[in-house]
Amino acid sequence: MAITVNGIDELKAKQGEDLGHSAWIEVSQDRVNTFADATGDHQWIHVDVERAKAGPFKGTIAHGYLTLSLLIPMWSELLRIEGIGMAVNYGLNKVRFPAPVPAGSKVRLAATIKEITDVAGGGVQAVVDATIECDATDKPVCVAQVVYRYYP
Repeated sequence: MAITVNGIDELKAKQGEDLGHSAWIEVSQDRVNTFADATGDHQWIHVDVERAKAGPFKGTIAHGYLTLSLLIPMWSELLRIEGIGMAVNYGLNKVRFPAPVPAGSKVRLAATIKEITDVAGGGVQAVVDATIECDATDKPVCVAQVVYRYYP
């Protein structure tokens, strides 16, 4: 269940706060195939189910960037910010994919607001430490530091 804040000042008060976990999202083979079509990345470890069975992961795996893109819906499950005019995905400070996401497994997001600083225009920049977990492995499948900007 999302934590809801109203406006920039309430968001600032969340600095350092652990936001918990999102719900699990299934990473189906259909989702992997659709991502491959959208990006043009049809490498066999992602889309060739039969060949991938004999590969290093014993089955198909999600693209790292597909895993990263799932931050968007999972982040919105953790924090709702009302009373602002605009939110911008400002970028990433770092991203790593320590373990693969097998097709058919589920992922979820754990996040902490590391820091919030003022930016021009009356807005704030929030740096979020994000870890995507997978039900098929004990290792994180994505560790990222995400940067958002919020404006009144």
